[in-house]
Amino acid sequence: MECTVSWTGAAGTNSPMGFVAETGSGHVLVMDGAPDEARPENGGRNLAPRPMETVLAGAGGCTAYDVVLILKRGRHQVERCSVKVTSERAEKDPKVFTKIHLHFTVAGKGIPASAVERAIQLSHDTYCSATIMLAKTAEITTSFDLIET
Repeated sequence: MECTVSWTGAAGTNSPMGFVAETGSGHVLVMDGAPDEARPENGGRNLAPRPMETVLAGAGGCTAYDVVLILKRGRHQVERCSVKVTSERAEKDPKVFTKIHLHFTVAGKGIPASAVERAIQLSHDTYCSATIMLAKTAEITTSFDLIET
C-alpha cells in the first residue's frame, strides 16, 4: 500500500498549508490546515479536512467496513451502518489521540443486539488495523444503537 502526499501551497499561492494525497489505488484526498490569523503563512484556508481528521475518518471507515461485513457474513439483513467517531488528543506535541469513542448506529431487520456487539468486538480485537494501531496511544471505547426497520 502506498500514498503520495504533495504540498499545494507553494510560495505565492492562496493555500499555504494545503496538501493532496494520491493513493496507490488512484484516488485523491485533499487536506488543509486551520487558518492561523497570527501567522497566515503557517495556516491553511479551511478548504478541506485536517490531516488528523482524516486519520479518524479512516479508522471509522475501517471499523464500519468490518462490522457490515461480519453482519452480512452472518446472514443478517443490514440496511444501514454509520459510526460517529469522537476523540481527545494530548495537549502537548506530539498531540496523539488519547481517547477515541466509536458510536455505531446499525439498522436492519431482525438483527440481534448480540450480533452487533460481537461484530464490533471482532473488529476492535482482530480485524480493524486502524483502530488496533490507534489503541497503542488511545483508549478506545465503543457503543451502539440498533434500529429495527
